[in-house]
Amino acid sequence: MLIEKIISNAVAEALKALYGVEVEASSITPSATKKEFEGNLTVVVFPFLKASKKAPEATATEIGEYIKDNCVYVHSFNVVKGFLNITIEPNFWTQVLVQIAEDPDFGFRKADENSPLVMIEYSSPNTNKPLHLGHVRNNLLGFSLSEILKANGYKVVKTNIVNDRGIHICKSMLAWEKWGNGITPEKAGKKGDHLIGDFYVEFDKHFKAEVADLMAQGMSKEDAEKASPLMNEARAMLKKWEDGDEQVRSVWKMMNDWVYAGFDETYRRLGVDFDKIYYESNTYLEGKEKVLEGLEKGIMYRKEDGSVWADLTDAGLDHKLLLRSDGTSVYMTQDIGTAKLRYIDYPIDKMIYVVGNEQNYHFQVLSILLDRLGFKWGKDLVHFSYGMVELPEGKMKSREGTVVDADDLMDTMIADARDVAEEKARLAGCENDEIDNVARIIGLGALKYFILKVDPRKNMTFNPKESIDFNGNTGPFIQYTYARIRSVLRKAAEAGINSCAGISSVSPNEKEISLIQLLADFPAVVAQAGKDYSPAQIANYAYNLVKEYNQFYHDYSILREEDANVKGFRLILSQTVGDVVRRAMALLGIEVPERM
Repeated sequence: MLIEKIISNAVAEALKALYGVEVEASSITPSATKKEFEGNLTVVVFPFLKASKKAPEATATEIGEYIKDNCVYVHSFNVVKGFLNITIEPNFWTQVLVQIAEDPDFGFRKADENSPLVMIEYSSPNTNKPLHLGHVRNNLLGFSLSEILKANGYKVVKTNIVNDRGIHICKSMLAWEKWGNGITPEKAGKKGDHLIGDFYVEFDKHFKAEVADLMAQGMSKEDAEKASPLMNEARAMLKKWEDGDEQVRSVWKMMNDWVYAGFDETYRRLGVDFDKIYYESNTYLEGKEKVLEGLEKGIMYRKEDGSVWADLTDAGLDHKLLLRSDGTSVYMTQDIGTAKLRYIDYPIDKMIYVVGNEQNYHFQVLSILLDRLGFKWGKDLVHFSYGMVELPEGKMKSREGTVVDADDLMDTMIADARDVAEEKARLAGCENDEIDNVARIIGLGALKYFILKVDPRKNMTFNPKESIDFNGNTGPFIQYTYARIRSVLRKAAEAGINSCAGISSVSPNEKEISLIQLLADFPAVVAQAGKDYSPAQIANYAYNLVKEYNQFYHDYSILREEDANVKGFRLILSQTVGDVVRRAMALLGIEVPERM
């Protein structure tokens, strides 16, 4: 913020004038004064005691007196031990508000031809089941991170890698062939991804029954799982797929197309999208080729059974399998192949993988291998490692059909939002279409905000009831404040009130200054969120801003204010708060309603 730089420079000048020491202004970092103390900015003077050779209070007092006499923006100061609390001239904050209000891109930097290109991979679903709550957190984090990096002036490519091959896909295919009776999504009246997910669960049910029977005959669990006829059929199907069997490939394509149509619908509802989608069925052979190239160069080695490995012991890790003895690839090989195709498609400067923290080791290995294989961004790839999400009831299990389906979750959130809004009579008098749209905005906003406000590195419990609350640190609370601001502005427009006249002459009060100071922090918050890869910082900034606004709204009249200049000032302040709230929530992929 500009005022912080002004104060940093003023303190640096004071240190030179008072004590004869040269201090870089950039090393002096004023912070917002704590609410229990008087002032706007605080400077800690302990680092200057060696130069002043005086007690903290005396040093802070001398510096305060100097900057008050020599800096026109300093109105007053007070000293609390070694803390110099500075009050800025109130009219300065009016100028700041006007500058913010007039800047349509406030807080955001635009990319140019020299901006680095960042590719962000997120979602990464399997085509054997629908998206679930875990995918929801992944998608929301990936999309929000993309928007935050764009706001920091990066060029961003949003990408997805679909796990469309492997034994798990064959399980659903085999179950459909055995027990599906030719069912299609149209005949079943279901989304394709839901239908295929049902068959994945069906496979597991029959597989467990087979294993139980074999164990009853005296086999160990491990031997029973190996001997399972159903599992052996799935393995045989995978081998046929790898060999290009036309019949298997035809069923595979048909079922995957059903799933993709279902995924697309879920993505649209969730409000996320991608610039480029890759498929493992196209990348795994590229990965094998790259691994064999590494083998020729001595980067990898082959064991006697024909399998190909990488020796990572010099990096403090172990040996990593890259090709099995039968020549089939593993996930690591597929990721190398995907990286190769992406590098051909885009001049990537940085690659960010949004993947759960259970894959930390995988990406540690991938980074080393990509670097050794010559990808310039490999060494510095970012694994955006996030924690797991659970419900109050506990963990979810795909095979047992106990996952929280993303579509069902969105339906529930929207229905709950509608119930709460109707109970509080917030949508009284609205048309049904508007009620439906507002319920959608509130429900999805509650879901997204509750997930994104949490530090992504932490495991979290998603509580639907808490998320839909209209009070506290929730999406609906922020959305309601925005709608309240829009209502005030509509009433002002209907009354013909001019919000611009004479506001430069207004000297804001303490609460208004606090709001303007928070608004002025927005660019720094966006920058820090981009640096830390943390949507949570944006979420909690939005909450703090609307909390401060609601206190102001409660304490001061806006439309009933008698002084026309003050009334105009408060309307501009309200409008600017609304604009920044909308921009902050957009970085989280959250809409805000005009009325609520």
